[in-house]
Amino acid sequence: MSAATAELESVLEQLIAEHERLLRHLDMQQAAMKKLDLKQLQEHTAAQEAVRARIAALETRRRFMVAQMARAMGLTGQPGIAAVASALPDARQRLLALRERIRELASQAAARAHVVARVAGAVLGHLNNAMRVLAGAIQQPGLYTRSGVPRMAQRIGVMEAVG
Repeated sequence: MSAATAELESVLEQLIAEHERLLRHLDMQQAAMKKLDLKQLQEHTAAQEAVRARIAALETRRRFMVAQMARAMGLTGQPGIAAVASALPDARQRLLALRERIRELASQAAARAHVVARVAGAVLGHLNNAMRVLAGAIQQPGLYTRSGVPRMAQRIGVMEAVG
């Protein structure tokens, strides 16, 4: 196995590790959302951004290495890992397996990020509704009935809640 192939495998393994780390942070961020733990939420969001930056750097490095290997092999166009792997029969299976694992992890991360975004949107919607109810209640003067029971503000309707 050549040094370039070994280095490409190393970069692909690092990409796998970073994608797995991203999945863990997404899961922990979702758990923090369920508990409304803002400190944990901020920590995992910052950790995700750091992981995404490392993934972007590794992806740039991977693309450069694949292009460099393709040029050295005489491949034309924009060949990917599959084209380079087909020219390297001894490393073909390993490279294609690593590529598939990265694809699986990336699709899982995208799906979990979508779920986290939906949960965040729902939580923000509920908080927005709660603030509107509180603002409506505060705008009304606090009156008491003759029996000493506080008179509640008029209940907010569905149309007012969604604006």
